Amino acid sequence: MDSKFCTDYPWVSSPVIINAPMEAAAGDELATEVTKAGGIGMIGSAVNMDDLEAKLERAKESLASYPKMSSRSTLPLGIDLLPFVSKLDRAISIIAKYKPAIVWLFAAKVFDDYATWTLAIRQQSPETKIWIQVGSVTAALQVAKLCHPDVLVLQGADAGGHGFERGASIVSLVPEAADVLRANGFGDLPLVAAGGLADGRGVAAALALGAVGAVMGTRFLAAAEARTHPQYRAALLKAKDGAMSTVRSKVFDELNGPSVWPELYDGRALATNSYIDAADGVAIEKIRERHKEAIEDGDAGFGEKNPRAAVWAGAGVGIVNDVKPAAEIVMEVRNAVIGILSRLSASASSEGKLSLL
Repeated sequence: MDSKFCTDYPWVSSPVIINAPMEAAAGDELATEVTKAGGIGMIGSAVNMDDLEAKLERAKESLASYPKMSSRSTLPLGIDLLPFVSKLDRAISIIAKYKPAIVWLFAAKVFDDYATWTLAIRQQSPETKIWIQVGSVTAALQVAKLCHPDVLVLQGADAGGHGFERGASIVSLVPEAADVLRANGFGDLPLVAAGGLADGRGVAAALALGAVGAVMGTRFLAAAEARTHPQYRAALLKAKDGAMSTVRSKVFDELNGPSVWPELYDGRALATNSYIDAADGVAIEKIRERHKEAIEDGDAGFGEKNPRAAVWAGAGVGIVNDVKPAAEIVMEVRNAVIGILSRLSASASSEGKLSLL
């Protein structure tokens, strides 16, 4: 494990598994179970700061019985904040009260906003670490220079949910970003990979690319503790061939009215009837009307009969096949990664010996 992680997040086991801070699904139940399993639990948030405070209060109570966790000066999990909609003053008051170990920032209208948030957080809670999510090499360098974050989250285009409209997979994003950052004096900045990772094989690949940890979103949507609508979860488990069953589009943010997301972003979700209508040229007003009707049918728009709600999912959705407790997911993925890396190391050693004969 990277020495910086050992110091900053001493409860974490290697390889580092992180649940994505999905707004609706990643509550305190999911985050605390991931943390207790030696991962990094993240609580999703957006606009409702009262709800975030309630989640942090419950998380604090849940972790209090774990001496390794409760003895820390910061709460051993993280929260995410969206500078384009989150209220800075209210968020800062919550951070000062609960002192989460991590604040993950994402989706600022302009990158300078990250600097404003970073400064405010560090003033109120100096021990809280700042993670900032970006989706390009250029953005990674710009944010590194502006904010000097503690961690950069590099999100590839395979990710479910929101991300840069234009981007590459982590296969090229992570190593190129690492090279550029190193050439500009940021070689010690830890990088975490996100996007399309749903099992030990993907996480092992992310580590080989240069990441110190891996974020999984879609896999944790199928965790028992995730606040995932039953029919949403059923749609995830049924979906196969992520390259065909998911798609990036701005239409998903238009279903309930005009999108509030900055122009830089779109989102990946299952290709439901709403997307098919948009691709066929149906007017957005008509798509919204059909979406509303589907929601009123009683299945929240996720049902098989007329799927229209946004089912955010990454391209790795096809290898998410079952529901398990979050802790079991963390340990299963961790053990798989360790096994993969051990086999590769043994194979490399064997081949090296043979080449000397």
